[in-house]
Amino acid sequence: MITFQKIKWKNLLSTGNHWTEVDFQSSPTNLVIGTNGAGKSTILDALTFVLFNKPFRKVNKSQLVNAVNERECQVEIDFSINTKQYKVQRGIKPSIFNITVDGVELHKEADDRAMQKILEQGILKLNYKSFTQIVILGSSSFVPFMQLSSPNRREVIEDLLDIRIFSAMNNLIKDRIREKKNNVKSLDLKRDNIKDKMNMQKKFITELEDMGKQNIEKNKVNINNLIRETDEYVLTNEELDLEVTGLIEDQEKVTGASEKLLKLNNLKGKISNKVSTLTKEHKFFTENVSCPTCTQPIEESFRLNRINDVQTKAKELKKGYEDLEKTINKEQNRERHFNKLSKEITKLNHDISQNNTRINLNQKQIRNLESEIQTLTSQLKNRNTEHEKLKEFKGNLDKTTEELSIQKEDIQYHDFAYSLLKDDGVKTKIIKKYLPFINQQVNRFLQKMEFYINFQLDEAFSETIQSPLHEDFTYSSFSEGEKMRIDLALLFTWREVARVKNSVNTNLLIMDEVFDSSLDTFGTDDFLKIIRFIIKDANTFVISHKIDMQDKFENVLKFDKVKGFSQIVT
Repeated sequence: MITFQKIKWKNLLSTGNHWTEVDFQSSPTNLVIGTNGAGKSTILDALTFVLFNKPFRKVNKSQLVNAVNERECQVEIDFSINTKQYKVQRGIKPSIFNITVDGVELHKEADDRAMQKILEQGILKLNYKSFTQIVILGSSSFVPFMQLSSPNRREVIEDLLDIRIFSAMNNLIKDRIREKKNNVKSLDLKRDNIKDKMNMQKKFITELEDMGKQNIEKNKVNINNLIRETDEYVLTNEELDLEVTGLIEDQEKVTGASEKLLKLNNLKGKISNKVSTLTKEHKFFTENVSCPTCTQPIEESFRLNRINDVQTKAKELKKGYEDLEKTINKEQNRERHFNKLSKEITKLNHDISQNNTRINLNQKQIRNLESEIQTLTSQLKNRNTEHEKLKEFKGNLDKTTEELSIQKEDIQYHDFAYSLLKDDGVKTKIIKKYLPFINQQVNRFLQKMEFYINFQLDEAFSETIQSPLHEDFTYSSFSEGEKMRIDLALLFTWREVARVKNSVNTNLLIMDEVFDSSLDTFGTDDFLKIIRFIIKDANTFVISHKIDMQDKFENVLKFDKVKGFSQIVT
């Protein structure tokens, strides 16, 4: 059994730089009251943060640090399990995570994740989800059992029945099966590889003895052919090089045509602009005898002189334009010839490059064939060594075949164990054994709260609910008050299962605003009777806004804001 003794925190949420401490064992029944924002629900965030490194409410972990002090957020909790005494310390800014057992701090693992795994699996024996199902019932962030998915419902019950170990074992076996199957694949490949090597070795010995000399002669012939072919490529490249040199010389004769064309085209443009200007002037003096702007007559002699001048200049420009056109055509032909030569040079260089590639390839083949001749010559001298290699391959094959047989036999054993540890195996049989007890307890607690329905969970953890009138219901069919009664009955049931199974039994029970939302007066009274007279060995903390219930609890913790910081007041 986990006995939670006390918890304290500072610089957590609205709490300032002073320790707020709660004694979990001070009284069997405790009422936690305070106005909105006073910090009464901070105990939930402190509890889940120190144990599971996550707040209870839907806030980011970084938001747990007090916004005023902005550092040294710390939570400490003391609890015992059987005869061992534990203390867990966790903090933000700076980061703190320490676990102490009987006054001795646990050796730090590689990282905090490994330490968290030790805390959840090795010490507490439960995770966040299971912890909240048997310790905390909240109105906002809490997700009741009936609102969980089937896999999550199963996870909670497996934790309570202490059979999650089967899942862990199953995962280990699954990993082992995967590992062994990979080993089988590797051994199959290894065996096939050895067989291939044996066949190749046998073939090699045959070729070595029967065809060694023949292959040597064949390689010599191939070498001579490659040498001859290479010489031809070399000769061809020499001819191509000469041709490229000649083309380059021809190309140099027509170099600069593009630059000259650019200048000529610019000049052509200027002449065209000048012709356009003269055309406009000729048209003006031809069509107008008076100024179109001021209407004064243009002197006829001046007008005729301008016309003659324009015509004379136009004739001169026309001749220059025609000469320019001829020059441009000449340079265009030179440019086309230059481009043609460039393409021919590029093609020839490409041919040379391809021939060089073939030459390199042939030289590489020649080296390989020469190396092969040396190898064949050496191997012919060492035939006994090759027979020893074949014998060694045979030994490796026998050994690999034996290992493969052992691995396949192990897989069969592991497959059998895996089938037993699957959800529909041993775990289901254990769950079937406890389902009647679970259903009996749920209905017992429902009757204590004067809610007379027949509630049943099946092996898939789906509910069947019948009223006295034999009408079928689901959890979602009920009112919020009726749902709360079912949630409470399940919470009390999980605690009974934990107590009977002694898996994750604990003294702590915290309920957040269960009276403030859905329970009516009769439900509240029934609930108080249950926690006072039926729930054994429990220290119950009820968080509520209802200050009129103080006389119904043995101890009252009042939270309030003092100078902007939350604290317990007397």
